[in-house]
Amino acid sequence: MKWLVLIALVGLSECFFKVPLEKGKSVRDILQEKGLLEDFLKRNHYNPYSKYQDFAQTANEPMVNYMDMSYFGVISIGTPPQSFKVIFDTGSSNLWVPSVYCNSYACTNHKKYDPSASSTYHATSQYISIQYGTGSMTGFLAYDTVNVAGISDPNQIFALSTTEPGSFLYYVQFDGILGLAFPSMASGKATPVFDNMMNQGLLSQDLFSFYLSPNSQSGSVVTFGGIDESYFTGNINWVPLTSETYWQIKVDYIQVNGQTVACAQSCQAIVDTGTSLIAGPSGSIATIQSAVGASTGISCQNVPSMPDVIIGINGVQYTLPPSAYILESYGGQQCSSGFQAMNIPTNAGDLWILGDVFIRQYYSIFDRTNNMVGLAKSI
Repeated sequence: MKWLVLIALVGLSECFFKVPLEKGKSVRDILQEKGLLEDFLKRNHYNPYSKYQDFAQTANEPMVNYMDMSYFGVISIGTPPQSFKVIFDTGSSNLWVPSVYCNSYACTNHKKYDPSASSTYHATSQYISIQYGTGSMTGFLAYDTVNVAGISDPNQIFALSTTEPGSFLYYVQFDGILGLAFPSMASGKATPVFDNMMNQGLLSQDLFSFYLSPNSQSGSVVTFGGIDESYFTGNINWVPLTSETYWQIKVDYIQVNGQTVACAQSCQAIVDTGTSLIAGPSGSIATIQSAVGASTGISCQNVPSMPDVIIGINGVQYTLPPSAYILESYGGQQCSSGFQAMNIPTNAGDLWILGDVFIRQYYSIFDRTNNMVGLAKSI
C-alpha cells in the first residue's frame, strides 16, 4: 500500500492529510471515506487554474507612437528569442510576422523569423491568407514560444508570411501584427495570443487595456491582465458588446453643435487600435466633414474655433474636440481630418470604426470575462 501526502497552505497555517492510497480508488473517494474531503476542499478553495497562480500577472508593454498613425511594441518568438515590432490590433485575431521564406518587396526591410534558428519551432502544413483594410499577407501556421510583455506562452500558434503583396507594408514601421479580437475572427481557426494567455491562467484578470499617447509623444502602453488608473480620470463607463467577433458596440448617435449628423437610428462600431482614424460610411462622413467645416480643406489657424464632435455610446457622451479629430503635420503647417470614408456593409448596417483618433481621448479596456468595453477619459 502506498501513501499520499496532501499539503494545503491556508494563510499562515498548514494542514496535513496522510491517507492510504488504495488501488482502484481516487484521492477524492479516499478523502470522502475518511470524512476529510469537505475540510480539504474548504481549506484549499480548489481552482482549476491553481497550478498557474504563481504565474498570473499584470504586465505592461510599452508602445512607440509613430506620428499618431500607428502604435507598436516588441514581442519575441522562438528559442533563443527573435524580436519583432508588432501592432497590437483589436481589429483582427491572428499573430503573424515576416519569415525568411518571404521575398516580397515589403519583406525586404523588416525582421524575418527564421524557423531553423529556433529549437522550439513546430511546423504545420496549414496555409492562410489575411486581408486588411490596407495590406494583406499569405503564409502558413506554425507553433513556437511567444513572449509578450514578459508573459511566455510555450505553444502559441502564429503565421509566417510568405508573401506580402503591394507596397503598403514596406513603408510601415512595424514588422507584423498581433490580433486581439475574438477567436471567431481568426484565419485558419488559430487560437489568438490573448486566448492562450487566458486558457493557461497567466493573467490576473482576463482583460487588457490601452493608453495611446497624443502628438507623437512617448508613454503609450498596452496592459495585459489589468487596468492602470494612472492613465485616466473619472469613472469607467462599461459598454456591452453587440458581437463577439470584433470588439463591436452600439453607437447611439453622432452630433455636432447639438444636431445629429450620423447614426440617427444608432449604428454599429468597432473599437479598433489597429486603425488610425475614425471611419464610417461615405455619406455620413461627408455630413460630418461639412458640419465641422472640413469639406474643402482645413486651415490650421481655424482649428481652435471648430466645433466638438459628440459620440453617444450607451447613454454617455464622448466629446472629441477639434484638437483630437484634426491631425497636424509639418509642425502645425498642414492639417487634415481624422474622419475617413470607408463603406463596410454588414447585416446590422454599415459598420463604423472608432480608431486611434477616438482611443487617444479615451482609455480603453477590453474585458473578455464580461464581454464589455470600458471607456474612461485619458489623462
